[in-house]
Amino acid sequence: MDETVIVVTGAEPLHDDAVAALPAHGIVIAADGAFDYALAAGLTPAGLVGDLDSISADGLAWAEQHATIQRHDPDKDRTDTELALAMAVDFNPARLIMVSGGGDRLDHTFAAIGALGHSSLTSIPTVEAWWGSQHARVLHGPGRLTFDVVPGTTISLLAMHGRCKGLSITGVRWPLEAERLPALVGRGLSNVATDEHVEITVLEGVVTIFTYAPGTS
Repeated sequence: MDETVIVVTGAEPLHDDAVAALPAHGIVIAADGAFDYALAAGLTPAGLVGDLDSISADGLAWAEQHATIQRHDPDKDRTDTELALAMAVDFNPARLIMVSGGGDRLDHTFAAIGALGHSSLTSIPTVEAWWGSQHARVLHGPGRLTFDVVPGTTISLLAMHGRCKGLSITGVRWPLEAERLPALVGRGLSNVATDEHVEITVLEGVVTIFTYAPGTS
């Protein structure tokens, strides 16, 4: 289990910051029309997943020559992003990164980020997302995450997938210890790193961690 799988989704071109942060040798899987954005960003997708109602004719032709295609009936009960994540899990990766340029559909945004909380991803040690230029990490409980930051970095914790229990964070101005965090409340928002190393643990539930470098809002 040492592969990195990159799932490309969304309805906008990928942000340069996100593309620059991606590992060079990850396996790229694209959800339907995001295949075109993956190619435009210089990525080489190995897989195309979805009902294929939004990929371009040129993109589909490229995929037919160079990628594995999973075509699904439009009357499916899972989103293309969920289907792409399911394909990613089959690789048993050590790291999963979902990347999207974003889009104007708020429901699609919530559904895509929400899909990172699915129980099938619990066994993946590192789960991350880039949404536009914004970076997030997703920690499934029981789990522990330690990462390096520049002091002054803003760190927000959100229980986007239901209530979290036993949530702790150290290395910040306002530490938490074994807290209960209800779903989508502001208790964990806008903390500030005071150390170069931040550690987060959660016993039950899934917590999403957003980081913003000093000087960004």
